[in-house]
Amino acid sequence: MTVLPGTYRERVAHDHGAHGHTHGFDLHADRRALSGALALILAFMALELVVGVLAHSLALLSDAGHMLTDAGGLAFSLFALRLAARPAAGAMTFGFRRVEILSAQANGITLLVLAALIFYSAVRRLVEPPSVHAGPVLAVALAGVLVNLAAVWLMTKASRQSLNVQGSLQHLLTDLYGFIGTAVAAGVILATGFQRADPIASILIACLMIRAGYGLVKASGRIFMEAAPRDLDPQAIGAALVSQPGVIEVHDLHVWEVSSGFPALSAHVLVGAEDDCHAARRRMEQVLRERFALDHTTLQVDHMGGELLEIEPL
Repeated sequence: MTVLPGTYRERVAHDHGAHGHTHGFDLHADRRALSGALALILAFMALELVVGVLAHSLALLSDAGHMLTDAGGLAFSLFALRLAARPAAGAMTFGFRRVEILSAQANGITLLVLAALIFYSAVRRLVEPPSVHAGPVLAVALAGVLVNLAAVWLMTKASRQSLNVQGSLQHLLTDLYGFIGTAVAAGVILATGFQRADPIASILIACLMIRAGYGLVKASGRIFMEAAPRDLDPQAIGAALVSQPGVIEVHDLHVWEVSSGFPALSAHVLVGAEDDCHAARRRMEQVLRERFALDHTTLQVDHMGGELLEIEPL
């Protein structure tokens, strides 16, 4: 008896043990966290604009522009949450859950683009370092650290499994690292006069942004490609199903994620000619629910050796 890819037969069935579960998340908590973080970022951005205009500081105005992109990312994440809460209707049979994944991918791409721009600017400043007024830069950086710490603290109250929330959190974390690096660089400049400390810190921050952005793009790409969730092994699931009493074969097994924390499964199952297919389906659904936390499942169960109806053309 041969075993085709994606097919699990009685001969090769064995239990690989339970795997980790995924759970739902609280949309209301996510909204509150995102709204609070967005309010903090907008308030600090307004402060930077006012101080930058009064002090004629291009650096502060540029950083305010960077904060604007972060505010835009948070606002888009909040909008995606509101769309995702809409019920399924019409052609959108899964609702708008994947808008969250679009938001996460947009946040990841934004981080990569910003990292490239920062890296390019930092390399130019390494070659020709400008004179940095470290005092105001240090004051704004320390204030930015406090604001971003508060925003990150708010985001820790949101669901950590949502890619949409993770994208917003990564934006805030890179801002936090950026302000810390800027404060350290300003301190070095004040203490030693080493002007290249500023672009060196910027390069390190860009590397962190690339790491965070790449992770978001990769994770969202897996969902768009309908890959199995990382904590669910299709081989183990197939083996667990075919080990149930009466089950002869499981094929066309598909495991994917509709959105963060929303895994789904479909499969075609063959049972013995004398076995109760409905009882077998109930047993398999219980296994999928209890061992793999799979609630959204579609199992087509047929008897082995059943003949298909053939329709002859007129």
